[in-house]
Amino acid sequence: FILGETCSALLLFISIMTMFMSGVVAIFEYDLKKIIALSTLSQLGVMMFSISLGLYELAFFHLLTHALFKALLFLCAGILIHGAGNTQDIRSFGGLSLNFPLVTVCMNLANLSLCGVPFLAGFYSKDLIVELACQYSWGIFVLLMMFICLSLTVLYSVRLTYLSFVSPYGGETSISVCESDYSLVGPVVILSFTSLVSGPILSWLNFPAPVLIFLPVFLKWGALFFVGVSLLVMLSLQGLTYFYKWGAVSKFSGLMWFLPWLTGQGFSMKTLKNA
Repeated sequence: FILGETCSALLLFISIMTMFMSGVVAIFEYDLKKIIALSTLSQLGVMMFSISLGLYELAFFHLLTHALFKALLFLCAGILIHGAGNTQDIRSFGGLSLNFPLVTVCMNLANLSLCGVPFLAGFYSKDLIVELACQYSWGIFVLLMMFICLSLTVLYSVRLTYLSFVSPYGGETSISVCESDYSLVGPVVILSFTSLVSGPILSWLNFPAPVLIFLPVFLKWGALFFVGVSLLVMLSLQGLTYFYKWGAVSKFSGLMWFLPWLTGQGFSMKTLKNA
């Protein structure tokens, strides 16, 4: 590796913990934009994880595909926030698929691509990173954490979809006039198309030769198995509502494991108060 074994191992540990932390925090978060931002942090962890294994081209490939469907996700979130009375709290959402059918389809398409569902943009880069990572001898702990982080991505994505489009509506009357504004819907439709076709196209451009990966059956199907199980678990829990009864855990996760306080808030509070 160009980074060296020590730097690669350190980057590997930091990237896995970043993916795990952002996934856990997103499950307990209610702010729509924070959930999408935390998913971005999780995917940055995936890119750094790929770099730590020496897969630089794959990290760049995932950066390109992730940029397309994550831009779609942010645009859809902006339309929902605007149409739902300028609120970002997903507890005030619910049943928005009736007023925003086109945005619902596009946003779920971006979420499925984020989860790595086959034949969408995120699948071509994410699944390749996972399969090549399984060929490295980092140990069972690294592989297990990698699959757990994949499951967390599915959990908070399905939770976001459930609370936004399936659960009973709990806010003010939403306005569907947003979907008649072509300046809003036009970029969403274009990015939805790129989320469908950018995966294979970029894969053919970046990797003209086919990649053959030989893995045991349980590892070959491991990523899809964890995605499927997480999807079923999340649907059965109907939004993980009972988790929020864990006050200490919810507070700890909501504060991002106290990292903001340790890195900046604690220092600035003391200095600004004295000033």
